[in-house]
Amino acid sequence: MIIPCPFCGPRDLSEFAYCGDADNLAARPDPAATDPAAWNAYVYDRTNPAGDHAEIWQHAGGCRRHLRIVRNTVTHAVSDVTIPGAKP
Repeated sequence: MIIPCPFCGPRDLSEFAYCGDADNLAARPDPAATDPAAWNAYVYDRTNPAGDHAEIWQHAGGCRRHLRIVRNTVTHAVSDVTIPGAKP
């Protein structure tokens, strides 16, 4: 998979680190919480959509910036890359 970094240009997936879902952030339990079900849900319960999905990736092997990437989970085609928090 090729990810088009806005700062470095198109780069191979091996240069990037997946950081998670960009839109449906799970609420972290209280760090002092001892409820295993709450921590299990936080760590493992995620949606698994087929189609376009917004994700946060870090260009760890390049500019080290975080990017918001819209990727099709079926074809792995990247349709949009933006900088998180940047105003359009």
